[in-house]
Amino acid sequence: QVELVESGGGLVQAGGSLRLSCAASGRSFSGSAMGWFRQAPGKERDIVAAITWSGSYTYYGDSVKGRFIISRDNAKNTVYLQMNSLKPEDMAVYYCAARNGAGVRTGSNDYDYWGQGTQVAVSS
Repeated sequence: QVELVESGGGLVQAGGSLRLSCAASGRSFSGSAMGWFRQAPGKERDIVAAITWSGSYTYYGDSVKGRFIISRDNAKNTVYLQMNSLKPEDMAVYYCAARNGAGVRTGSNDYDYWGQGTQVAVSS
C-alpha cells in the first residue's frame, strides 16, 4: 500500500519559515515526479511546486516563486518544501502528491497518490 506522510506544518508569524517533508513508503517512487499542492477553505486545490524524479527541473506557482524551494532525496524517498517569507495568504492545508510519470504536471488530476495534508497557519 502506497503512503505519503507529510510533516512540518504549524503556526508561524508572517515573514517566518517552515519546512515541510513528505515521506513515501510502500513503493519506490523512482521515476516519479512529485508535487506540493495547497487548499485554503472554500478554494480549489492548487499547485505550489513540483519536481522531476532527478530533481533537474522544478516548477513553482507564481505566488510562491522566489520564496519557496522544492527538493527531494530519492535515497530517503522524501520530498521537501522550504517555505520562506511566509504571508497570511499562504495559509492552507498543504498536500504532497506523487504521479506515475517522470514529468512535472500542474493539475491535481495528473497525480496518482496523495498524502493526508498538513496545516500551515500564518499570523499577521
